[in-house]
Amino acid sequence: MNDQSWQTAAEQELGVSLARKQQLGGGDFAQSWRAEVVSSEDQSTVLTGSAVFIKTHANPPPHHFTTEARGLRWLRESQAINVPAVLGVSDDPPFLALQWIDEGQRSEASETRFGAELARLHQASCTHYGRHDERTTGSLGLPNALSTSWSEFYATQRLLPLAAIAHDRQALGGKTIAQVERLAQRLTEFAELNDPPSRLHGDLWAGNRLVDTSGANWLIDPACHGGHREFDLAMMRLFGGYGEASFRVYQEQYPLNQGWQQRVPLHQLAPLIVHAIKFGRAYVGPTESALAHYV
Repeated sequence: MNDQSWQTAAEQELGVSLARKQQLGGGDFAQSWRAEVVSSEDQSTVLTGSAVFIKTHANPPPHHFTTEARGLRWLRESQAINVPAVLGVSDDPPFLALQWIDEGQRSEASETRFGAELARLHQASCTHYGRHDERTTGSLGLPNALSTSWSEFYATQRLLPLAAIAHDRQALGGKTIAQVERLAQRLTEFAELNDPPSRLHGDLWAGNRLVDTSGANWLIDPACHGGHREFDLAMMRLFGGYGEASFRVYQEQYPLNQGWQQRVPLHQLAPLIVHAIKFGRAYVGPTESALAHYV
């Protein structure tokens, strides 16, 4: 795929002409661009002079960008937190065009707001574990089949598929993989997690939350599904980048079940295995340390 194919498709869908493209850094999977709208058709909702954010990929998994677009819209419809508007999307040629966000500085006020906004997102209506469209998410293509409980979802849609991928790619040792598989069979023991599902961002490391120039928070790059809300919070703690005010205000507005602190490594186990598969041995030790709490 060349620049011209996705640019032509994006211009046709948005009803605009784009220029002054600037490739952006960050991300380990897709290519990202900032482009300016130099002209727009009368019926276009994208104004001349505005900027757009566009993601592309030379060979993405099936339905990759339309799946991400659905997730963004699902988060946005909660009206709990800012989510960039989807301006256009296509899987062939692959691109996703979003509202551009000018980034500012994080502050105590933005952290406080984020805790309250995340609590509202997790309280928004969600009827299912998994995804209704059952589409895979992430560069590893993790499944999201509808599940009846957290234990079923986390076992069959996260831990067991990840153990299989780690085995195939020799990312973890045989003993560690066997421990992951045994833990997946014991998840019903965590009775405190028998809660209704919440709308999850699904990949809530600090780089997937933006703060704009007014101090408002925005969520980007989701791996959306219905799941247990402790997962998003555990992901926030895994790599840092969130102020303690976020966690304090969240707990004030939507208190977690007793013993949540002891379950943080349980929820972090899936993203740690993902990182061991994608990025190598630096994440093997942390994966084994998380497992050691439960096996």
